[in-house]
Amino acid sequence: MLSALTDICGPDYARAARSIDAVGGRRAGHVAVPATAPAVADILRLVADLGLSSLPRGSGSKIDWGTPRPGVDVLIDTGRLNGMWNHDVERGTAEVATGTPVRALQAALALQGQRLPVDPPSRTATVGGMLAVNESGPLRHRFGTPAEYVRSVTYVDSLGRPGESDGEDGRPGLAEIDGVITAATLRLEPLPQARRWVGIAVPTPSQLGKLVGAAGEFEPSAIETDLPAGGQGGTLAVLFEGAEAAAVERAERLAATWGSGAVVTPIAPPWWGVYPFRRDDVALRLSVSAADLHAVLYALGDVVGGPVPVRGSAGLGTVHAVLPGTLSPPRLAGILDSVRHVLLARNGRAAIVAAPPELAHEVEMANRTEFF
Repeated sequence: MLSALTDICGPDYARAARSIDAVGGRRAGHVAVPATAPAVADILRLVADLGLSSLPRGSGSKIDWGTPRPGVDVLIDTGRLNGMWNHDVERGTAEVATGTPVRALQAALALQGQRLPVDPPSRTATVGGMLAVNESGPLRHRFGTPAEYVRSVTYVDSLGRPGESDGEDGRPGLAEIDGVITAATLRLEPLPQARRWVGIAVPTPSQLGKLVGAAGEFEPSAIETDLPAGGQGGTLAVLFEGAEAAAVERAERLAATWGSGAVVTPIAPPWWGVYPFRRDDVALRLSVSAADLHAVLYALGDVVGGPVPVRGSAGLGTVHAVLPGTLSPPRLAGILDSVRHVLLARNGRAAIVAAPPELAHEVEMANRTEFF
């Protein structure tokens, strides 16, 4: 296998897996780092012919999200599938290799006064990794998910066959592609001239509804909350973007509406766009209407028996709650069932996005389609 992968990728770009090359707590067999889509196809054909398994990896920031795999024989590192071309500034589109870091892409686009209106909380996220799980940050409130800005993708399926998809005519969408996405044509937006945040303390979740409702009247780009201990000492922050005068004016109007305690600043809160969980935590994603969010958070606290840190989009009702990674599988499954029962009457959803490997193999984890 190593000899074959070396022939495809070159002598410095194939190796036996190391301890850092683990998926779901289990070390992969080999790592291949192809530089072209044809090389990706050669790897996938090789893997398929041998009846083995493979998995693409960008920065690896989300490689353990969702349902764990029983094992991976070949990790396909996309680090050399990097770069942007066919950038049409007038039409607002660009084709990007999926191993490109999102931050590097944004820096290149900013030179032309444009951006991809996404802000994945994974700081090292690549374009491919972001698209694989449709990873959204605060800007989802106004701009939607990354998948909504994909015009088309080129990919190689699990049998090594190249393909292209625009999600129409029965061709697979991002969630249905079984293989490796190698490039994506993305729709861009103008870079805003100014950004202003308005923040206010939120002592309890019950206050969220009224504050969020008032903020929504001013057409913000994002409405986020951070409740570090079940709502005690929490914060609500709202982002306004656009021409400087307009952004400042809307921010100040919201601050006046909220009243005493509201603060306008050009600097984001330190928790803004950052996941509240770590690798050794359980990340529970809750999705419900913004009006019902506070009720679900109280119910979660009751089930857990103590404060639960929560962070995410108060404007959309989609947040991540943090549970201890030391919970037993039956206890975690019971919490998930109880929360889903509360959400059922509110047309909401709950899913475990990430968990330590020993737990992830024993409980129901989010499947890929739940990220879209």
